[in-house]
Amino acid sequence: MTLLMRQIHFIFLSALLLVSTISFAQDIATINIVSPNESTVWNIPDKIALQWNTVKIDTSKSIRFFLVRNEMVVQELGSFKNDGFEDGIELAKNIGSGNRYQVVAIELFPDDKFNIAKKATPFFSIINAASDERKKKQQLANVNTVTPKNKKSRSKAKKKAKEKIAPKRTAVVQAEKKPEPTTESKPEVRDSFDGRKISYTKEFEFSSEDIVIKIWDHGRQDGDIVSIYLNGVQVIKKYYLTYWKKEFKIKLDPTKSNDLFLYAHNLGDSPPNTVSVEISDGEKSENIVLNSDLKSCEAVLISVK
Repeated sequence: MTLLMRQIHFIFLSALLLVSTISFAQDIATINIVSPNESTVWNIPDKIALQWNTVKIDTSKSIRFFLVRNEMVVQELGSFKNDGFEDGIELAKNIGSGNRYQVVAIELFPDDKFNIAKKATPFFSIINAASDERKKKQQLANVNTVTPKNKKSRSKAKKKAKEKIAPKRTAVVQAEKKPEPTTESKPEVRDSFDGRKISYTKEFEFSSEDIVIKIWDHGRQDGDIVSIYLNGVQVIKKYYLTYWKKEFKIKLDPTKSNDLFLYAHNLGDSPPNTVSVEISDGEKSENIVLNSDLKSCEAVLISVK
């Protein structure tokens, strides 16, 4: 009798837990994208349509959609009222053909910022015949502009002949030239990029050239898309900011002060773009906030001691 009572008690608790889980799941805002799906093929320049449904998101709210490839934003498709359907959307003509595209949908201005509705579709395909043709022509042009081998060999022979003569001339010049006093040159600091003014807010020093950067939206999640540049090279490309920290590993140049700056691709709904950044080398960690709009970028200088 005791064993039977235990079994009944276990079944009752399991059922109660299941009901609680279902009830909790129903209270969470969710997005389900109906189209595109895994069988979708979009053809550029045809206009495309989106279809979705939501749970616990009011129809007065908006959903923002992005076209993504390899976790990088390719195009912002737009922010649309939560009515479940939007068509007549144009895709950028420079998007290449491929089968690793996804659409990501994100709830704008959630009631609970720690439970943001977000959904990514399965991979689907895009065909852009015009883009493929341009790529083929470019590849053909690159092949045709390769320097012939005999031309290269002639130039090498000339270079060697010059090198044989050069030492005698150099010796004469060195004998006549007086040593110049050495002056310590200050490191060059980038003051602009892509027509935007760069202003430096802080300077950091780390023990290692291998650092980890974490970024997340500092203010209201409103659709900010940003890139991070290190020494003028894009190390984080068109990333959509959320409240969750995204981690990236980068390598510093130990021979100089490295400039790290924020580049805004849009202004979201509450400009400027404001990003929380955590920089760490495993021993030391620094937290900063960087701002950027379409005319200026905030930056920091980082050196290795």
